[in-house]
Amino acid sequence: MTVHAAPPVVRTLLAVRDLRVSFGGTEVVRGVSLSVAPGECVAIVGESGSGKSVTARSLLGLAGPGSAVRAGAFRVGGRDALRFGPGDWRRVRGRFAGLVLQDALVSLDPLRTVGAEIGEVLAVHDVVPRARRTERTLELLESVGVPDPAARVRQYPHQLSGGLRQRVLIASAIAAQPELIIADEPTTALDVTVQAQILRLLAERKAAGTALLLISHDLAVVASIADRVLVMKDGRIVEEGPTGRVLSAPEHPYTRSLLAAVPSAASRGTRLSGGPPLVGGAARPVRGSAPVLAGAGLSKSYGPRAVVDGVSFALHEGETLGVVGESGSGKTTLARLALGLLEPDVGRVSLHRRPWSGVPERGRRPLRPRIQLISQNPLDSFDPRHTVGRLVAEPLFLPRGERRARVLDLLGRVGLGPETAARRPRELSGGQRQRVAIARALGPRPDVLVCDEPVSALDVSIQAQVLDLLADIQAEYGTAMLFISHDLGVVRHVSDRVLVMKDGRVVEEGEVEQVFAHPRHPYARALVAAVPRLPGRET
Repeated sequence: MTVHAAPPVVRTLLAVRDLRVSFGGTEVVRGVSLSVAPGECVAIVGESGSGKSVTARSLLGLAGPGSAVRAGAFRVGGRDALRFGPGDWRRVRGRFAGLVLQDALVSLDPLRTVGAEIGEVLAVHDVVPRARRTERTLELLESVGVPDPAARVRQYPHQLSGGLRQRVLIASAIAAQPELIIADEPTTALDVTVQAQILRLLAERKAAGTALLLISHDLAVVASIADRVLVMKDGRIVEEGPTGRVLSAPEHPYTRSLLAAVPSAASRGTRLSGGPPLVGGAARPVRGSAPVLAGAGLSKSYGPRAVVDGVSFALHEGETLGVVGESGSGKTTLARLALGLLEPDVGRVSLHRRPWSGVPERGRRPLRPRIQLISQNPLDSFDPRHTVGRLVAEPLFLPRGERRARVLDLLGRVGLGPETAARRPRELSGGQRQRVAIARALGPRPDVLVCDEPVSALDVSIQAQVLDLLADIQAEYGTAMLFISHDLGVVRHVSDRVLVMKDGRVVEEGEVEQVFAHPRHPYARALVAAVPRLPGRET
């Protein structure tokens, strides 16, 4: 008789069955079941409002005030979490499980140094003797790739770049050597090279046996690290399975729509959000004519540091010029120079062949309506007291009756109903606010739109709708766009030409397909190589 060995028992660090979370009687997580084992990465993907983050926080007892959490079964570290009290959850957080959130600047205490932030975790969980805490803090910072840890421990969060803040947050999350890390959008809005560094760091923890629960709307990031993926919509899991199978052969229509919305080389000239083809295809740049916006030899310094150094560009009617590079490369400063919000130390900017820099503001004011900004976070630039109607009407110099009609027309053009005019910015979703920002920018009928990270904080499906909207506007009006982004897939989808910036200088420029397919400069090659890819997709 042949005796078969029993299959190995896989230890599960966290397991929940039929998780339900409600706020005020409204159920936002509906029957979610999942488990995570040591050395495994499980990802939850979906749009804003799908229930991803509420699920993640509920697994650490952080669902929030007014929440009601129920489950058929809920075990954390082999213990029944349904019986946990506040003290039990405090012991779980930090020692058993570490939490990494999207915005490290919000998560880190602005009044504490990096050393104090990490030192508190070491002290609360009694990880090392007091005499070794500084030494251990330096070791943790070094382990997550923070340069010059001895100097960084004395700095405050606002003194660090976004990538360094995220590394500090990860160092704090792993300080108590947790068996599980829950990472909620840990790389959103980070530059592609910094994103790659954070993903390598998380992959190293996974290889060392740490379990990862990754919450993300970036499917390419998920493809690079996750073993299994769960797709959430309206609080429910609509599809799950091995990452390769779900992302290459999705079964649920919602999963297929998420994948179709991801911009890539193949998506140029197509509508990401579905529906009819783009109006007339992509706009045809008019390069034989004089540029509508141009910069010549632009330099801008702050103290001894040159933020923009000898940059020249020309933007023509109907053309999109992409600008890519890491944080600190000078992209946003270049945008501010183009908008006439900063004066260059050297060089000049011209708008319709007229001086745009080096002239008094009263000289620029008549041309201001011709160039408009769409920023990354319109909520920061909107007056929260004003209605959407008032915000969109502000740049319009029309009689009252005509102004009202123009506002409703603009809202309709960006896919918002007339009822939106009476609402305030905080009552809208992120995608709706970005549409309001576009409507406001379109009001004066500009010739140039300067788009500074306009979709970086949006879910993939909302991002697709906004990119399609910008393409329709460009095709209809021949609007020129200066498009600044750290997302190379987005830039490749929308741009005709691209500038690659590093340390304030343009290190490579050219037709977008030439630069992406055959980058010449080592930095451009490194940027393209760092982009995470979906199975079977080119960037």
